[in-house]
Amino acid sequence: MNDTQNPSFDPSWQLKYADMIHTAQEAAALIKPGQRVFVGTGCAQPQELLKALTARSAELIDVELIQLLTFGEAPYAKEELSHNIRVNSFFISENVRGIIQEGLGDYTPIFLSDIPRLFTSGQTPLDAALIQVTPPDERGNCSLGVSVDIVKSAARNASLVIAEVNPRMPRTMGDSFLNVTDMDMLVPVDTPLFEVTPLALTDVTRRIGEYIASLVEDGATLELGIGRIPSALLEFLKNKKDLGIHTEMFTDALIDLVEAGIINGSHKSLDRGKVVASFVLGTQRLYDYIDNNPTFSFHPTEYVNDPFIISQQNKMVAINVALQVDLTGQVCADSLGTRFFSGIGGQVDFNRGAARAHGGKAIIAMPSTAQDESISRIVSSLSPGAGVVTTRGDVHYVVTEYGVAYLHGKTVQERALALISIAHPKFREELLREAIEARYVQQEFSEVEGHIVVGPKEMSTTHVFSDGTLMYFRPIHPTDVPRMKDLFYKLSEATIYYRFMSHMKRVPRKQIQNFVYVDHRNEVSIVGTLPEAYGEDIIAVGGYYLDPATNRAEVAFIVRDDWQNKGIGSFLLKNLINIARRNGIRGFTAEVLRDNKPMLSVIYKSGMHVASHLEEGVYHLDIDFV
Repeated sequence: MNDTQNPSFDPSWQLKYADMIHTAQEAAALIKPGQRVFVGTGCAQPQELLKALTARSAELIDVELIQLLTFGEAPYAKEELSHNIRVNSFFISENVRGIIQEGLGDYTPIFLSDIPRLFTSGQTPLDAALIQVTPPDERGNCSLGVSVDIVKSAARNASLVIAEVNPRMPRTMGDSFLNVTDMDMLVPVDTPLFEVTPLALTDVTRRIGEYIASLVEDGATLELGIGRIPSALLEFLKNKKDLGIHTEMFTDALIDLVEAGIINGSHKSLDRGKVVASFVLGTQRLYDYIDNNPTFSFHPTEYVNDPFIISQQNKMVAINVALQVDLTGQVCADSLGTRFFSGIGGQVDFNRGAARAHGGKAIIAMPSTAQDESISRIVSSLSPGAGVVTTRGDVHYVVTEYGVAYLHGKTVQERALALISIAHPKFREELLREAIEARYVQQEFSEVEGHIVVGPKEMSTTHVFSDGTLMYFRPIHPTDVPRMKDLFYKLSEATIYYRFMSHMKRVPRKQIQNFVYVDHRNEVSIVGTLPEAYGEDIIAVGGYYLDPATNRAEVAFIVRDDWQNKGIGSFLLKNLINIARRNGIRGFTAEVLRDNKPMLSVIYKSGMHVASHLEEGVYHLDIDFV
């Protein structure tokens, strides 16, 4: 907060600008019937001016109140006032949702980056703008404080600008200033800013945050949307380094990462070293922290949300939330069926910008269910009337508490299977049936109904081999079908023969499905992968199938020819033994051709007790865990 002993504003400003100072009632009296009036955003909503305007609503008719996102009271958003003051919102906040859903207010769907152009072009002319600012400094400059966003553009283009002047407003740095000469009336107030307390995190949002964090690389620049999920993400960034921020808004949760040096902006391509935003939603702690803090640089929406600016940030990661995603990848984020709920906001701006950034990632996140797990948010088709905010062509990553689905450049079938795999387990069978009925997925996939299971992350590990290669080992995923097919066609005839005891020229789809669609309990498949520009390559696969009658599991594995003799098979077997032991399995069995010396060597050197007998050129092995 501004230091009362050394204020950052001119202490004599009220004397200097006495001719501009009026009460809220005097200022509101200038609003006339039929005018279009803009209201300041978020926690900077000018409450006293709005109360005064509402108090004289009986004298007004057909006043259109333009707003983005507001908090606190909305005394004007009442059914009985709707003929006098009608709300038109670019984003539906809770305080006006009811009146808009009743059809007594308006919602204008639009990309956030496009809104300033409505004002500057004259397409949406503004008769007045009601805003809130800091007191002017000695040069007459007032900071827009916690909400710069579209407020600066509105103030520059409105015929009449009325500003509440509040010493409690933090003075934010950046392109956040208006001069007194750009305003017509000043209304002194001394009221606390509205505070937004962070929502309590849940186990679901924490799991989503952990999955998103796995996609964030050191040196990345982040955009954080509104809600629990972005806040949950911040909990899992404490081991990251040199992160940057270029975002519409942020909350209190950012402070700890800035103070810890995790967020320092040192690798940003633009605005290096600065936390860039256009508004904040938080508590007094946050307002005090950003006051006169040069680390934070506030800019209008036309800069912060410009997809071209966003795309210039190296490793730009955009995280936004959704209400519903269909199996083709269409994202609904602003409506529940025909009922408008929120808004387009900056989702498309940042999604497209991040997708075009070097090393960028565009992420849509949401819990897999709604209404106490009674409704799946991943659906075969969007609810009737639901609007598409992010198209299937724009979507890249979708994250739920059950994992990550990457959709960009994927076929409809691949998308559907990927999304089903991160849906809540109790909806997966139904979604698969609907996908087959819709012809999104081939009929033969009906055989895997009930087997679309994602392996537990506890089965994942990494290993550095003697030649320095770092390989990632993880449970096989339902979306690994094409990667498994690629692996098979890169195997030599000898390797195929040793593994399948057959000279196969092509791998049957059924065989690949048997590898991929496992329950990760009685059947386990682990793949060894290496990162590639297009995702990852599967280099090796190993697994076992349990015989409950004996409590032994048959084990087998394959390593791509060009990666053999590097210890990968030995590591796979050791990993599978550890998993089997945790599952209470007493041992493995294996059938190995007599000529398959590498496989036999791996098993005999495993450190386990191995009993074998040879029959018709095949060794039958019993491997006891010791």
